[in-house]
Amino acid sequence: MMRGKAIMAALALAGCATMPPASPDGAARFEWFEYSGGDPVDARAKPGPGEYRNPILQGFYPDPSITRAGDDYYLVTSTFGYFPGIPVFHSRDLTNWTQIGNAIDRPDQLDFGTLGLSRGVFAPAIEHHADTFYILNTCVDCGGNFLITATDPAGPWSDPVWLPEIVGGIDPSLFFDADGSAWIVNNGPPEGTPRYDGHRAIWIQRFDPKAKKMVGPRKVLVDGGVDPAAKPIWIEGPHIIRKDGWYYLICAEGGTAEGHSQVVLRSRKADGPYTPNPANPILTQRDLPRGRPDPITSAGHADFVQLPNGDWWATFLAVRPYRGDFYNTGRETFLMPVDWSGEWPRITAPGQAIPYVAARPALPPQAKPAVPTNGPFTIREEFDGAALGPHWMMMRNPRETWHRLQDGALVLTARAAGLGDNANPSFLARRQQHRDVSASTLVRFAPAKGAQAGLAALQSDEYWFALAVADRGGGREIRLTQRAGPDDPKAGRIVARATAPAGPVRLRIRAEGDRYHFDHAGERGAWSTLHADADGKLLSTARAGGFVGAVFGLYAKAGDQ
Repeated sequence: MMRGKAIMAALALAGCATMPPASPDGAARFEWFEYSGGDPVDARAKPGPGEYRNPILQGFYPDPSITRAGDDYYLVTSTFGYFPGIPVFHSRDLTNWTQIGNAIDRPDQLDFGTLGLSRGVFAPAIEHHADTFYILNTCVDCGGNFLITATDPAGPWSDPVWLPEIVGGIDPSLFFDADGSAWIVNNGPPEGTPRYDGHRAIWIQRFDPKAKKMVGPRKVLVDGGVDPAAKPIWIEGPHIIRKDGWYYLICAEGGTAEGHSQVVLRSRKADGPYTPNPANPILTQRDLPRGRPDPITSAGHADFVQLPNGDWWATFLAVRPYRGDFYNTGRETFLMPVDWSGEWPRITAPGQAIPYVAARPALPPQAKPAVPTNGPFTIREEFDGAALGPHWMMMRNPRETWHRLQDGALVLTARAAGLGDNANPSFLARRQQHRDVSASTLVRFAPAKGAQAGLAALQSDEYWFALAVADRGGGREIRLTQRAGPDDPKAGRIVARATAPAGPVRLRIRAEGDRYHFDHAGERGAWSTLHADADGKLLSTARAGGFVGAVFGLYAKAGDQ
């Protein structure tokens, strides 16, 4: 007996490729999903033997934190209101990374509710000590600061242990001293009344790893920043490392836009007092001309790791705008060596541009990951495995099961929640990782009244494009809808429409910088462009705000009746 794809192929060959009646649960079948991307700089910056490419994680992978366990390195980043949250990556050479899981992968660990996508989990910090992995994090507007632990970084990770002492704080980070004592540092409000907008402080408090709770008094290490007279903003993302009898406190400063930077202070004791480096910042791109070619900007939020040979390296976030301060790929993860030739660490010298290609760390190179994380690549998902890869995400926690892998397809149930509803719609997505990119799929869908299913490019609930097979008076049409801000209806505005071909439909979204194009076709044959040159800046951080990047995904929505 033929099933699934074989039946549909037979019908198509017989000239009868009409859609079957709508399935009882209003499901849409996506047979495959293909992502193909590259960047203009790729042709000019090709890694040679002994070199690696920046960013090491392209696309929306901000606030990286890294730790070492023997010969293995583990890295985590922010995911805000997406689920599963906090991706965990593994590498042995610091340049090739494989996602091995997500630390927040059970709906009951955290509750993102109806939060905006740029709330939720901010700036995780990972640490390894005595055969245990620790992640400290903040769930903004959903519980506060917490700790989770695991003996295997691939998971499972524990339920959160809440840290109520960090009142009003974010960005907690754990430091284990040589004697086994532990400290937590974090960003928090200053003592007393803030003197200006963005005035924050770095706090420290002891931590009992056995009891998993904070103990003793809290203390301010940095008030405002390294130069309080200049009224510095958003001292945050603190980490403590120990080297040659000194405790070094590294922090981000200047906010996460083009003024972003990394600064360092040091002390003879973990709890201070700390003296700032007279040559701060140790990492920034704000001192470079804005009109330079292939700019990398907004660099900061670094974390350090030491190699077995004594070398130090830093992971940090930065962005790659396609013009001015416009970028749709979000804040990405970069890698650079830390220079300890002087008394203080340094990542970039004044006026030094972050390189796209540089010499690799002194580690044995490993194979490229099965799912690429940087450079030009094409990846096609056939949905023929037992589960989706860990890089697939949804908006907020699910409350019911609405997707499944079945007979070589991803099946999504069309439900009432839509892309603009601050909910958990039937939408599964992967990050946009390139400036120039194509995302495509084939969908089998017989829409009930008012229903639609297709392919979306989304930055938040308020900013997205949706290219769909949709119901129109009992028939089917190809429909492009966009939402260009909170003043638009939650369901968006229809931009273009066309009669749908019979049978399965291919859908494609192409991006070229800030120009997005929307195509459709039957199961075979040439593509037709439904709408070209849409203003893709609505998916940029500069236009949409927030802390996330754009994603491409598959969705299904029921009618409003």
